[in-house]
Amino acid sequence: MAIGVLSLLGFQLVDSAFIARLGTAPLAAHTFTFPLSFLIIGIQVGLGIAIAALVSRTLGERDQARAQRLGTLVLLLGTAIIAVLAWLLWWIQVPVFNWLGADAATRTLIRDYWAPQLLAAWLGAALYFGYSLFRAHGDTRLPGKLMVLTSLINLVLDPLLIFGLGPWEGLGLPGAAWATALAFSCGLLILGRRLVRTDWLAWQGLGGELARSARPFAGIAGPAMISQLMPPLAAMLTITVVAGLGETAVAAWGLASRLETLSLMVVLAMTMSLPPWLGRCYGAGDWDQVRRLMRLALRVVLVWQSGLGIVLALTAPWVALALSGNPDVRDDLSTLIRFLLPSYALLGICMLVVSAGNALGWPLRAMLMSGARLFVFYLPCLWLGAQLGGLTGLAMGAATGNLLAGLAAWLLLRRVLLNPRRKAVSFV
Repeated sequence: MAIGVLSLLGFQLVDSAFIARLGTAPLAAHTFTFPLSFLIIGIQVGLGIAIAALVSRTLGERDQARAQRLGTLVLLLGTAIIAVLAWLLWWIQVPVFNWLGADAATRTLIRDYWAPQLLAAWLGAALYFGYSLFRAHGDTRLPGKLMVLTSLINLVLDPLLIFGLGPWEGLGLPGAAWATALAFSCGLLILGRRLVRTDWLAWQGLGGELARSARPFAGIAGPAMISQLMPPLAAMLTITVVAGLGETAVAAWGLASRLETLSLMVVLAMTMSLPPWLGRCYGAGDWDQVRRLMRLALRVVLVWQSGLGIVLALTAPWVALALSGNPDVRDDLSTLIRFLLPSYALLGICMLVVSAGNALGWPLRAMLMSGARLFVFYLPCLWLGAQLGGLTGLAMGAATGNLLAGLAAWLLLRRVLLNPRRKAVSFV
């Protein structure tokens, strides 16, 4: 999963790097779409968490027939929900991007890019739901391989569709979205063929299963989606703060956001691969194994993210040079890297605790922790830093918010999730 996440996030960073070669204005337009793209991703991840949790717990209880019905239901409903959301985001784009601070010229660039980007987001969500089902059944190899494959396809198509080849003129900014859509389509074809060969789906008794599972599914998916929707809302508020620092700062922040997700690849892989394992332990009532898994995961996150953050902070000028050709954007990006990247060790701990909370029957506390991370620690520190010190202050404030959130999550984990007196709760 780490290899797959690296490739998947790598092609998002490649998208931004290629778009940066088009100029500051297209890169800024691309950055303004991040909050709404994160909104779609937040809902799909929330649904994916519920898929993995319910199916893995059911498998832990050795109820194969119910796991088949659950898998079918969540695939059908999940893709329908994301389709409706994409349609809604297309129709409200003008007031939303205007509120985010995009001027008329930037909104024109966004409009040509937004339709294929929404299509790509829907295809990516459908692919992600398939990944969640495979992970719930203990298969992380196929999702990892498909992430690598789709990333390679996107890497090949990006320059062709953005810049063109020979006499054929490229599509510019929309070309990046079309490249992603085609890559995800190839992944869906392969995953669909593999899924047909399994016995993980069932088409009988779906109505009764929907009535039976709607409440427990909503009990997990609801708080999980709210937790996942908080980052897009925070991203919108962050963009409004960054936009006040100028177009160059917005472009640099967009590249830093891509680099953030790439640098968190191990954490993201663990938040996807660990919950199904924890869910099976939950279903079997094996809390000693849960505690052993979580302690190991925390050590890995702390050591890996600390080392990576220090290395990237020390090499910040060269990393910025590789990602942007604009000297002003490079300077701002270098500043952001120096302060933000080392703080992701504590951010990773917070992400892992939230993910574990959803898998272990504490979705409400996981949601509250996610909200505290963003709206109690991160955003207030970021805003205060921007007011006091411009871009440098903003970077320092964001880093401080990540550190405080990580410490709070660690305390929650010790007092609640890993409490030795805690007993398993039966899954209804």
